Amino acid sequence: MTVDKVLLASPRGFCAGVEMAIKALAWMVRAFEPPVYCYHEIVHNQIVVRRFEESGVVFVDDIADVPAGRPIMLSAHGSAPEVVAAARERGGYVVDAVCPLVTKVHHEVKTRAGKGYQIVYVGHEGHEEAIGTMAVAPEVIHRVETPAEVADLPDFENPVAVLAQTTLSHREWAGVLDAAREKFPRLWQPERSDLCFATTNRQSALMEIAARCDAMVVIGSANSSNTNALAALAREAGCPHVVRINGPAELPDDIGGTVGVTAGASAPEDLVRSVIERLSPTRGVEEVQVTAEAEYFPPPRNLRELLGAVDAVTGVTMVGPPSPVPLDDRNIDASDVLESLRLPG
Repeated sequence: MTVDKVLLASPRGFCAGVEMAIKALAWMVRAFEPPVYCYHEIVHNQIVVRRFEESGVVFVDDIADVPAGRPIMLSAHGSAPEVVAAARERGGYVVDAVCPLVTKVHHEVKTRAGKGYQIVYVGHEGHEEAIGTMAVAPEVIHRVETPAEVADLPDFENPVAVLAQTTLSHREWAGVLDAAREKFPRLWQPERSDLCFATTNRQSALMEIAARCDAMVVIGSANSSNTNALAALAREAGCPHVVRINGPAELPDDIGGTVGVTAGASAPEDLVRSVIERLSPTRGVEEVQVTAEAEYFPPPRNLRELLGAVDAVTGVTMVGPPSPVPLDDRNIDASDVLESLRLPG
């Protein structure tokens, strides 16, 4: 492996929703005796999940697998209404860490369904976000992924709305949206796009460097929709060698020249650093930034209230051992939080 230079895309890695979910689950690990349960993977990243498992978190795919009275967190991807209800009935303490952007789509589904709309939902089959969103109004929602699937939809008598999985790429969304507009000329869609701003920003950053790269490394797990979209976009941009990896051990030996590096929205920054260290570029690293992200999603209110009470008595911190210093969540990085989970005690 002989790498001349690394072009590092910015923004990359954790988005505001992932930051919120990881810090919230870390808080629960500190506030409760193990095990803490989480419905589905908190985010789609193998290393993040493994670090939480090592800290006493048990991930389940069925709320019935949680012993009655144990604390439960619901993942950032959003959960079906019946799952939320089951968790509240079974769990001793429940925190819903759903991304606010997903909550927005759930609200749109509920509102349009209440007004008599049929809903065309653009999303990936089997993805947890899509499953949770469709469960909000299953009798009126129709999932599609391609223009051909739009063409196969009935000619609805009711008004039609179109909504989307937040982690789609613009290329995945645009062709299907055009097909839906053509089939349903009076199609309703929200004024503000359902597509996640962080997903869009990471794709823009990748496109900024793609033409200059001999190879592109996309860091993230195989079940991460936005990570896969980044890899697909790099290929569409004509990058001759594109690899998606979980971490530095998966870097191929034949990568070389100028290498672009980016990371999906669920990949921690320490993975990026370790990948660059393994690439060991002889001419260093150039970070290419297309925009700055300042978005912040606070942890769920009930968790903030709980931790305020706990902090007043014992001192609960996100990084390092307990301390009497009040928690300043906004100025703590989730990647540092993950690193702190490795500390003894």
